[in-house]
Amino acid sequence: MAYTSNLDEFKAWITQRYPEQKEYLQATFDIAKDVIPVCNANEKYKQWEVFKRLCEPERIIYFSVSWLNDNHEIEINKGWRVQHNGLIGPYKGGLRFHPTVNESVLKFLAFEQSFKNALTGLPIGGAKGGSDFNPKGRSDYEVMRFCQAFMQELQRHIGPYTDVPAGDINVGSREIGYLYGEYRKINNRFGGAITGKDIEFGGSYVRTEATGFGLVYFLDDVLKQAGTSIEGKRIAVSGAGNVALHTALKATQHGAKVISLSNSRGTLFYEKGFSEEDLKWVIDHKGKPDNILLSLNKKIKGAWEANATPWSAEVDIALPCATQNELIGKDAKLLIKNGCKFVLEGANMPCNEAAQKAFTESKIVFVPGKASNAGGVALSGLEMAQNATFHKATYEAMNSALQEIMANIHQQCVKEGDEGDFINYAKGANIAAFRRLADAMVAQGI
Repeated sequence: MAYTSNLDEFKAWITQRYPEQKEYLQATFDIAKDVIPVCNANEKYKQWEVFKRLCEPERIIYFSVSWLNDNHEIEINKGWRVQHNGLIGPYKGGLRFHPTVNESVLKFLAFEQSFKNALTGLPIGGAKGGSDFNPKGRSDYEVMRFCQAFMQELQRHIGPYTDVPAGDINVGSREIGYLYGEYRKINNRFGGAITGKDIEFGGSYVRTEATGFGLVYFLDDVLKQAGTSIEGKRIAVSGAGNVALHTALKATQHGAKVISLSNSRGTLFYEKGFSEEDLKWVIDHKGKPDNILLSLNKKIKGAWEANATPWSAEVDIALPCATQNELIGKDAKLLIKNGCKFVLEGANMPCNEAAQKAFTESKIVFVPGKASNAGGVALSGLEMAQNATFHKATYEAMNSALQEIMANIHQQCVKEGDEGDFINYAKGANIAAFRRLADAMVAQGI
């Protein structure tokens, strides 16, 4: 296999292998542009074809999931686990239940997860999994039966020293409970095979809040690096799920004015900025009723815009926290025009290639999710450690550990991304994570 020495050669190689997997290609292209020059400067990386090997998942597990719905009808869903890279520890990454789940999406997520996990400094590899099952509109019994059927296959491939799944979109505490309960019964073992568990049976304090809180802790460090602070800043947040709500809550607690939340139906704008009480109410009532933002609007009398995104607002900071490719090129240009100076990803790859390019060309500070939303997996790693030692740390200790990990990731990004007059956080995150994975690969051989 000839060594790939430039971006065009790499794109041709990976596109020929996976021409239909657009999400996966997007993720690999994004990292390739930054790490190929690093490979070219290191003879061992070139000799061992490190980057090409990092772009191939170590294992992809596909299985069917047959289960009974409430009408006693058999339904069949698809299930996957992509164990992308285990160089630095057991595979680690969430499970996503959503109709859009497919192999390309999961490969992109597992690839990103491998780099994200490397940035945390913890001994965890990268994986992702899930199903095209949609729990929305299903009864609790249907969700339970699906989770049990899903775990009957997945349990063969996971364990505390092999692969430790967690939650992701549509896989919250309810689903994790059902999944873990089935794993425990089948294996006759209580242990750290899944993270995100309830605190009563092996879960960790701060895990629910970790991704959103960690995003704001990282934002604090970015703003400090830029010589300013979060106090009084206007922030647009997209999404109304776990990450978005805890991001908005922590930003508000730190003195920011969060002026938007959104879902697939539209955006709720509130010029005064949501209060802590508003956000805690939404967290407590999330999912009941179905469109909680409309219910919140009845309380606060903001401005609901159907089929709109938050990116038209005049803000200092944008925090996309919903889903991949939600913020596109035209949105980026509008944010830049309206004075936005900082964009940090709370979701996985929510800014598409055109948006990232626009931010970079305009010297807007852009931080990719592999750095800024790593708080969730960092806390999952700490939950694994607690499970292994049968020890439960306090809320304060876990929150402090989260802040320390996010600060360390920020330092890595600054070190590798310092371009003199500008910190290229995307480049810094890609290179810092790549170096850790590449060195481990060289050390372990073929």
